[in-house]
Amino acid sequence: MKRFAKFAIALGAVAVAATGAVAADDPIKVRQELMKTVGKSTKLSSQMAKGKVPYDGAQAEQAMQTIAGVPDKYVTLFPAGTEKGGETEASPKIWEDMAGFKASAEKLKVAATAGAQAAKQGKDAFAAAFGELVKTCKGCHEGYRIKKQK
Repeated sequence: MKRFAKFAIALGAVAVAATGAVAADDPIKVRQELMKTVGKSTKLSSQMAKGKVPYDGAQAEQAMQTIAGVPDKYVTLFPAGTEKGGETEASPKIWEDMAGFKASAEKLKVAATAGAQAAKQGKDAFAAAFGELVKTCKGCHEGYRIKKQK
């Protein structure tokens, strides 16, 4: 399981780096891939925080660093004309309140950075910081995401 977790985190980091090549062609796909990377790191972090997989401080720190690396690029991927298409879940509110959206992204970066620091202090500190990160994610999703019907 430990190898799988390390592989998943490494794969997420590569995905974040690789999205730059696609960005010019399809910002919707790139932002979706970035969110998948965040999702994978969040899932691993959740499993460690809940004790479903053994806690590994280095893996927890890397997961949080992966998440912290997303917001700066992510907020650049909402040019005019990308409000629709590509099965986007982006709310029109993003384009109406870009400053607020960017502020939410900055909160994610801050929360993930705090999570990375907390990971060095052990599972309890990490779990608390991860809980704050989840609240940050939820706040942004509630304000700037439309959940598509399946």
